[in-house]
Amino acid sequence: MNPLAESLNETLKTENPYVLEMLSDLGKNFYYPKGILSQSAEAKQTAHKFNATIGMATEDGEPMHLKCIQDTLSEYSPKDLYPYAPPEGKRELRSAWKKKMLKENPSLKNMNFSNPIVTNALTHGLSIAADLFVDYNDPIIVPDKYWGNYNLIFGLRRGAKMTEFPLFNNNGGFNTEEFRKSIWSQKDYGKVIVLLNFPNNPTGYTPSVEEINEISSILLEAAESGINIVCIIDDAYFQLFFEDSIKESIFSLLVNLHPRILPIKIDGATKEEYVWGFRVGFITYGNKNNKVLEVLEQKSKGLIRSTISSASHPAQTFVLKAINSPKFWEEKNLKFDILKRRANKVKKVLLGEPRYNNYWSFYPFNSGYFMCLKLFKIDAEVLRKHLLKKYQIGTIAINSTDLRIAFSCVEENDIEELFECIYQGIQDLCSNSVLIE
Repeated sequence: MNPLAESLNETLKTENPYVLEMLSDLGKNFYYPKGILSQSAEAKQTAHKFNATIGMATEDGEPMHLKCIQDTLSEYSPKDLYPYAPPEGKRELRSAWKKKMLKENPSLKNMNFSNPIVTNALTHGLSIAADLFVDYNDPIIVPDKYWGNYNLIFGLRRGAKMTEFPLFNNNGGFNTEEFRKSIWSQKDYGKVIVLLNFPNNPTGYTPSVEEINEISSILLEAAESGINIVCIIDDAYFQLFFEDSIKESIFSLLVNLHPRILPIKIDGATKEEYVWGFRVGFITYGNKNNKVLEVLEQKSKGLIRSTISSASHPAQTFVLKAINSPKFWEEKNLKFDILKRRANKVKKVLLGEPRYNNYWSFYPFNSGYFMCLKLFKIDAEVLRKHLLKKYQIGTIAINSTDLRIAFSCVEENDIEELFECIYQGIQDLCSNSVLIE
């Protein structure tokens, strides 16, 4: 093991040995090297005469660039576009995102958590968490409705054992009892990774305040019994809470809750600020001990350096400018209202058409981009293909019964027609006896 990794691990052993136990073998071995980047960072502070350290070109005192590119970005200084960003991300953006987190999650005030580390959107942040904390056959607790990419990130890449529990109870709420059972089923293993995603993809469900408090209590009870818990919080659709749910991230409840609980918040501008192609995300750790947070940042930086080196500097600059704009919150709220109206229209259409009840029900939804139909008579994949071929309508088949609808990309005035076409598509198939098995 590299001496730098050994030093980081010794810090964890002294400051919080439970976090050291949570790390995967890869996580234990990772560190941030004192190589070209650290030497270049040092030179940047003091090499005012000549700085011949880093693999980029300069001209006339600024980063070398092509005029045909700069002409389209003339509002920005070349220094905020062309140089490499630090592996951990642009310092000003990290500070601005932390300030934004505190505004959106007032409960985080006086809590101890790391400065957000910039990732290449949320998938990359999830991958960092997987590499640091997941070993072969580690149990990952997930609801039975989850984003399919988790299978690749945690299952295929890291060999984790996806352990599902039913997301909903018989009353259409979060199934806290089954969640508790799934946690306690791992007591003998001693470590569990919990993956929470609210608003949930694919269902669009976010738990109530009461349900979130119960989830927190379950995790605390398990930690007090000796289970080490890595709680990965996928906040991809954070803040899009339309009704009857929490309005903060569960990260706020778990930070500093117990030494055996390590909450990891993964979020980003991707969905929150409607800049999907910018690929700007963040990973943030919660722990009372600043030395523990520093170790986790160093290991995360090492992983970033070994994979993508650093995220896009221009994209970080664009996001930073948006966050600092005096119009940011006003414009953000306008988009929120559009999505909320679409969600309400979906619910109104579904509840206002009794004839639909013969062919589907729908899972509870109160947030995010999506909702899910539960089909009664037709296989979801068969229906998906039929809708695409005959009606030119795209949907996502989650399994044989569940069809995901992204109302986020359907205009409010088109929602009624969308569901009428789905209804007609099912009738087409039923008349041809293409029934669910």
